[in-house]
Amino acid sequence: MKKNSSFIIKGLQMVLCTVLGLVTITSCSTSEIDEEVQAVQKKETAIETARESAAFYDNLVLRWAPVHHQDVDNAGCGSMNGRGDYITKIDFDNDWNSSNNWNNIEPNRGYQPTAHCYYSVVETNTHFFIIYAFFHPRDWTNICFFGIDYHENDLEGQLSIIKKSTANNGYGEFQGMVTVAHSDFYSFIPTGSPLQANQESIDGSVSYENYNNQLHPVTAQESKGHGLKAWPAYKIIGDGIKYYPSLTTAEAPSNNDDRDVKYKLVNIFETNGFWERRFNTAFLNNAKSFPSTQGSGNANTPWNWDDKDDAPGAGELATNPAKLVNNYFKNLGNFSMTYTLNPYIGIN
Repeated sequence: MKKNSSFIIKGLQMVLCTVLGLVTITSCSTSEIDEEVQAVQKKETAIETARESAAFYDNLVLRWAPVHHQDVDNAGCGSMNGRGDYITKIDFDNDWNSSNNWNNIEPNRGYQPTAHCYYSVVETNTHFFIIYAFFHPRDWTNICFFGIDYHENDLEGQLSIIKKSTANNGYGEFQGMVTVAHSDFYSFIPTGSPLQANQESIDGSVSYENYNNQLHPVTAQESKGHGLKAWPAYKIIGDGIKYYPSLTTAEAPSNNDDRDVKYKLVNIFETNGFWERRFNTAFLNNAKSFPSTQGSGNANTPWNWDDKDDAPGAGELATNPAKLVNNYFKNLGNFSMTYTLNPYIGIN
């Protein structure tokens, strides 16, 4: 297509020059024509490169997206017969108002809890750092009593650590994860990972599941409070949902024990999305936490996730992951802390 478009442009310009009688065909085939042809080719190349780059990051995120287990409890004041544990879109009711989510997730409101997962990619010369975050409209408990231990909106997730290499078709090597369970972070590594405990302990191992002929890390969330850990540190007890990643498909569970549900990966930095709307006060408080009209407490965005007693600051799991990983782990090998991509701090 590049060659064809170049020939067409050059041919048309030659014809135009001839018809107007301005210069000869010989002179028309020199610098002005060549410069315009080169400009078109550069534009086409830039567009193609951008498309290839976007596709690479999409596929990188999909490659390491977890097979995700969600335990389901069908009893309790916030359960809605199990629906309270289904992951869904942050704007499942299409209004980006976080103060009506507790009520709008009720079945009689007509909104389907289609599964979504929010992600971001931060990059250095040696590693990719991928955030995966799952949203629930309710963090609930068995007995809603004096606002204790429940609140509207819930967002918990993980940081996946990927070493750059040609392995796995160029998508690198999964080395470990740090997960979010309420106000604590937990570290997990797979068998064979070189990572070792540094300032924080290793809390367990990562298992894999073969999905579409690729090994994916397996994670799990508890019912009610939705803390997230590597499976089986949390696991399904009785009923539960198994979610599988997709770039295009978002499904709602057919029942509380549906073991094949697709979740759609959504870029935190997409146009008019999660990050761009952070200053909308109906959506977030102080651009970093969710409001709640029920119970006590609230949920945080990834750029405000915080472990209550570690050294890195609030939000650095997402915004400064190289610093956090360097604090949590040692034996990192060749490990750069200089970002080549970090949209949280304007490096794009």
